[in-house]
Amino acid sequence: MSGPGSGRSADRVTKAGASTQVKTTSSGQFADGSCTSSDVATKRPSYVTARRLTSLERSLFERDRQVLATLARVRVATAHQLYQLHFEGVTRRQGRASLASLADRRLITRLPRVVGGVRAGSTGYVYTLDVAGQRLMRPDHDRSQRPWSVGRAFLDHSLAVTEVYVQLALAQRDGRLRLADFSTEPTCWRRFHGQGGVRLVLKPDAAARLVLGQYEDRWFLEVDRGTESSTAIARKCELYRRYWQAGVEQARMGVFPKVLWLVPDERRHAVVVDVLGRQPAEAWPLFASALFNDAVQRLLRGAGE
Repeated sequence: MSGPGSGRSADRVTKAGASTQVKTTSSGQFADGSCTSSDVATKRPSYVTARRLTSLERSLFERDRQVLATLARVRVATAHQLYQLHFEGVTRRQGRASLASLADRRLITRLPRVVGGVRAGSTGYVYTLDVAGQRLMRPDHDRSQRPWSVGRAFLDHSLAVTEVYVQLALAQRDGRLRLADFSTEPTCWRRFHGQGGVRLVLKPDAAARLVLGQYEDRWFLEVDRGTESSTAIARKCELYRRYWQAGVEQARMGVFPKVLWLVPDERRHAVVVDVLGRQPAEAWPLFASALFNDAVQRLLRGAGE
């Protein structure tokens, strides 16, 4: 469906001229107002000297850089997710040693929460960039902050977004698609002016750009954990409609991304489908929904469907 004045598909373009590089995003601190001071990071000073930073950068292997780039993109990831992405063909013991080495150098740090309970062991550890890692991966930021501790609901949601990225990256490895870009909050947020000039912010959970054959698909992703009311979902849909009607994305990118709601189960899927069905008819092509476990399969079907 075309956005106002775009004259082009609202969600798909040919891949001609599309970048094949996956950009490293520069997401800021956690967008969670309930964050508290972290007792995860050690009591060492948060400052890393420029000389120390140069030394650290020279010491990095290519796999180290890839791990840091992933954490800069998605903000948090479990050890298991990092193993899947960057330690193929490497023993689990070697993977643990590599992550421990990065942590010792203050490039990454482990959060206090373990995902999956005691049985998960070290694969359930959750990692984020530490001070030195932030300075290396976000050189445009004036200052780095010690990692914060976050609530369990926020962490689970963030890791679910990371899992979408992991599955897309693995699909790319298998040759099923090309992941041209993937960004998370707050990099993927869109600021615009609504009616009367009021300033609004659309906050997708993630934005993705996929190349499938001769097409390039753009998506906004909403990872629903079943915690929001149907009224909250409807309000978010309305904000997407307002952004579509503003024409900002179409003017900048040529198309408007399709919005995919990913839900945990069939019961929640019915709730979301009901909300989407109550949107104005002209906005129906903007939205789609799928079970979280079917995310890649739905994305492979294309945004034009």
